[in-house]
Amino acid sequence: MTSTKTIYVKACLVTLAVCAGLSSFALAQSNQYKARLAPAPPLGLRGERGTDRPTPASFVAGLGSASATLSGRKLTVTGSFEKMASAPTIAKVGVGLTTGARLDLVYDLTVTKAPQATPPGTSGTIAGSIELTPAHVDALKAGKLYIQINSESAPNGHLLGWLLK
Repeated sequence: MTSTKTIYVKACLVTLAVCAGLSSFALAQSNQYKARLAPAPPLGLRGERGTDRPTPASFVAGLGSASATLSGRKLTVTGSFEKMASAPTIAKVGVGLTTGARLDLVYDLTVTKAPQATPPGTSGTIAGSIELTPAHVDALKAGKLYIQINSESAPNGHLLGWLLK
């Protein structure tokens, strides 16, 4: 016959195991980030033909999404984009002064163009695994890291999205 004390101890152990599992799950989920990639606002830099006009909005279209996982200082990024107005040239992770204020593009991502897109090369994927500095880990946690995809028609940013929880 099982004593009440034994049942109580077993119940406490089960409760601790469940709490530890939920805590591990929450900890793992806290290292997940997402970005919605949308047309980047013009930077106000010199535009076409040396004028001070930014690239016309008609040359910037498309959408996408990305997710990132932080493990220690290693950030693994995957994502996709589609319906861009022109072919992508590069994809990078940048650091901003604050969420919404772009500053420096510091890490390269790989762009793979989908050949079946219409027009060709205007859809595809991005991916990369990068080792962040301790300061950039803090910036990620503060919402200051972003993904930017540049294109032939928008070399200063075509699609942009902030990595947020």
